[in-house]
Amino acid sequence: MSSSQEYKKAGVDTQAGQIFIEKIKQNVHSTHNPRVLGGLGGFGALYDISFLKNYKNPVLVSGTDGVGTKLEFARLLNKHDTIGIDLVAMCVNDLLVVGAKPLFFLDYISCGKLQIEKMESIISGIVVGCKLAGTALVGGETAEHPGIMKEDEYDLAGFSVGVLEKEEIITGENIQEGDVVLGIESSGPHSNGYSLLRKLYLEKENLPNDKEKLAFITEYLMQPTKIYVDPILKLLQQEEVKGMVHITGGGYYENIPRILPPNVSVKIELKKFPISYTFNKVIKDNSLDTLEMFGVFNMGIGFVIICKEQKVNSILNTLNQFGEKAHWIGKVVTGNQKVIIS
Repeated sequence: MSSSQEYKKAGVDTQAGQIFIEKIKQNVHSTHNPRVLGGLGGFGALYDISFLKNYKNPVLVSGTDGVGTKLEFARLLNKHDTIGIDLVAMCVNDLLVVGAKPLFFLDYISCGKLQIEKMESIISGIVVGCKLAGTALVGGETAEHPGIMKEDEYDLAGFSVGVLEKEEIITGENIQEGDVVLGIESSGPHSNGYSLLRKLYLEKENLPNDKEKLAFITEYLMQPTKIYVDPILKLLQQEEVKGMVHITGGGYYENIPRILPPNVSVKIELKKFPISYTFNKVIKDNSLDTLEMFGVFNMGIGFVIICKEQKVNSILNTLNQFGEKAHWIGKVVTGNQKVIIS
């Protein structure tokens, strides 16, 4: 958190800076629980792990990620209130794949020039994301990079730590031929594929003049990444799953094989896929190849579960009870860790 002297150097009114700090402290504190020790502003965040004695063999799981070039859309639209949700989601959804419950989260924000209103908006989104994930925002860093970044540019990175029982780690090692692939719907492209979307929908790195395109960007492409923590953790308390995948950069072809044993592949059936207005429009607007799109985007499914066929109906019904739309989208077949889409 910047000091008064740093605010002066940044050309920010000192009083406004102090008001900003107090607002952020109050906002961030709303994500805390009794395990978070101390407040913001220290050199390190303190988190009481004495509760781990309630675990037989606790394992900590850590992850880090960013939001990528979706930030360029946020910058051009001057819309920064949901990009923090994206940041939290990209980190905690990764932890979730092995079955971990997120404990705490930290952020790093670099910018060309500190703009209080923008920073407050970004951090408010991070706070919302942390609340949705049930994780505490325990600290962060904001750094100015004048002369390296443009004044209105910024970048984000997030860091999350979770916990689970060693015996309950979900690795995918027991996945076998005949198992079923289920998919939980996404809210849109989430935070992947935006380098391509920028080429498709921006005009010389500026927002399009076309009102329909601009509305599509604002209402659909900027939807924040869905956070799957609550429904998946509840599901794992009731059902057995063999493997899970967060569909991020590289789409299906790169992400699903990461959890497959050497002797199997996954066959995805297009006819079983939910209809996605967002991705259908991207394909239609730009005459793109659908199968190639699966190597870039989540195509309407943001989180994948692999389970025994006998468990399918029970898992789908349970997810539906938790408010999630899930679908049977494929099966596990004999192969060599590939994804086949037809």
